[in-house]
Amino acid sequence: MDPRAYNREAWDREVERGSEWTVPVDGETITAARRGRWEVLLTDTRPVLRAWFPDLDGADVLCLASGGGQQAPVFAAAGANVTVLDNPPGQLARDLLVAGRESLDLTTVEGDMAGLSAFSDESFDLVFHPVSNPFVPDVRPVWSEAFRVLRRGGTFLAGFLSPAYYVFDRELMDRDGELRVRYALPYAGATSKSEEEVRRQVERGEPLEFGHTLEDQIGGQAEAGFVISGLYEDRHRDDPLAARMPTLIATRAIKE
Repeated sequence: MDPRAYNREAWDREVERGSEWTVPVDGETITAARRGRWEVLLTDTRPVLRAWFPDLDGADVLCLASGGGQQAPVFAAAGANVTVLDNPPGQLARDLLVAGRESLDLTTVEGDMAGLSAFSDESFDLVFHPVSNPFVPDVRPVWSEAFRVLRRGGTFLAGFLSPAYYVFDRELMDRDGELRVRYALPYAGATSKSEEEVRRQVERGEPLEFGHTLEDQIGGQAEAGFVISGLYEDRHRDDPLAARMPTLIATRAIKE
């Protein structure tokens, strides 16, 4: 199975189902952003610190694997020149929907977060990458490509899942609230589960996920050349594991 091709279709189905990460922002949010009042999420519940952002007025911003009409239109309304790259066309259509509705200028590009050949070296002042790398088997090329397309002095903001999120039996946790260790890391949705479980997941049309180690998530950014200058943790809403520990991480990194 080709994870990128499968997840492309799976996320288009998530758009059809109205997943919370496919619901675009409303007009009030865009009006507020035009007046300088805005906030966005890298993770689930905790807004990104405004101090982490460069001045967005006139900045070239890449929203990396960040379709859905939630962040890119806000940045555009705040004055940035915004490009959105994402794998599922349905998610990109959400950004275009908001852009048309609110008379915003932004560009959408369908592509792989781990292969940014559509962009030249040092094209952007900010790369914004919310939690989306669980849907690629290898995260290190994502960091390398983000570093390449970012200008010197530019900012890279990334959100990702704690590896612990994938250690436990999620079906048992969601059904009974029981935390039972089942999987080894790094987790791979297509091979860590039994063939029967994968078959049922594919029949439901759910995306396949991959759990990356902290060495790959944080160490991989450093090895790509980034200097990490900030980090905070967050928790999923209404999640048995999140009631006991942070399940999400956000980082701020600079290309010096």
